[in-house]
Amino acid sequence: MIKLTRLNDEKLTLNALMIEQIQSLPDTTITLLNGKKLVVKEKESDVTQLITNYYQKIGIQKALNEAGEDSE
Repeated sequence: MIKLTRLNDEKLTLNALMIEQIQSLPDTTITLLNGKKLVVKEKESDVTQLITNYYQKIGIQKALNEAGEDSE
């Protein structure tokens, strides 16, 4: 789970595994797997870092790296 801030300063905790894509439009817009969109104050690069840290914490980062090596 990652902690983010909506534009109205409301805090939220998001399951990073539900994120499909992140865009800067210019606000950071997160599209979830269910099609819902969230606009947050954090920069795209910061959200990406939070996701990476979360993946490392739950041990999925190593599996993703290994899967990438297998597909080459």
